[in-house]
Amino acid sequence: MKNRLRVLRAEREWSQQDLADRLDVSRQSVNAIETGKYDPSLPLAFKLADIFGLAIEDIFLREEEQQAAAE
Repeated sequence: MKNRLRVLRAEREWSQQDLADRLDVSRQSVNAIETGKYDPSLPLAFKLADIFGLAIEDIFLREEEQQAAAE
């Protein structure tokens, strides 16, 4: 699943470890989510949304949105 996590994290000048510490997960988990290798659980997605002050839909893109953005 595509997401804006890397951009949102960079805007705040946070490292992957900084975000991992806020989420109480490993840095490797943050990397896997950012690269689309791992889709977070719903509770973790809500936690991400809370940390960034956004709706889940503003962080994670549905496949239809990905295709529309590519066209």
